[in-house]
Amino acid sequence: MKHVLACIDGSTAATAVADAATWASRRLEAPLELLHVLEKSDRPAGGDLSGAIGLGAREHLLDELVALEEKKSRLELEEGKAMLRAALERAESSGASPVSTRQIHGNLLDILSEMAEGIRLCVLGRQGESQRMAQAVGSNIENVIRTLQRPVLVVPGEFRAPRRFMIAFDASPTAWKALEMVGSSPLLAGIPCHVVMAGKAADTRQQELSDACHKLEDKGFRVTDASLEGEAKDALGRYRREHQIELMVMGAYGHSRIRQFLVGSTTTKMMASCDVPLLILR
Repeated sequence: MKHVLACIDGSTAATAVADAATWASRRLEAPLELLHVLEKSDRPAGGDLSGAIGLGAREHLLDELVALEEKKSRLELEEGKAMLRAALERAESSGASPVSTRQIHGNLLDILSEMAEGIRLCVLGRQGESQRMAQAVGSNIENVIRTLQRPVLVVPGEFRAPRRFMIAFDASPTAWKALEMVGSSPLLAGIPCHVVMAGKAADTRQQELSDACHKLEDKGFRVTDASLEGEAKDALGRYRREHQIELMVMGAYGHSRIRQFLVGSTTTKMMASCDVPLLILR
């Protein structure tokens, strides 16, 4: 059975990730797995560290460096176990079941790629452990979304169960696919939905907007539609705030990496600026 996977680290978003994953696990009636990855060090403990302290350094200084690296690794291991225990207790106290934990050494992207077949939804914190600036996007998130080929829920510093959600719709193939996934999943069933167009699509694709709303209504959703003027990121952000939207849904990366380099990516911009959870669907 596919599970909800929550990536737990030492960032300020870790508690929100656990809460969001617990909510999703209960909505989907899917098992929850809490994952902590100990990233590989650029300078492994026990390696040749002589270059780090200069030519002719004394042997005991090398030994001290190795010992410090080993101690750091042990502390990181124990810290990860403590974070997983805390997340497990939080998830179980909120009614998630079954819940399991896993701690792995390696590269997050490689590990998620290996686990992909068993993942129904991956939950990540927007701010990675090494990126604590308020508007920073975690360094791994974009690569995870591009390569995992699974729905990803990106969570900022806090999470509350959404009372309404919003689909950013531009009538592209990825947007239609996202709409179909929302309609066929229990994750957001019964929650009022806003389907919103912004930018150039809002001027030319009104019939597609109407068709999209009808598709969700046929699935039992209560739908509000909107067509907005202005640049997509800013217009969608204003609408979200005005209507107190608590979760946004988008299709991921409708353009190639080359086109993204030339014109930018609405998906990446929304991840960086959005202060509510963002569900990215492939």
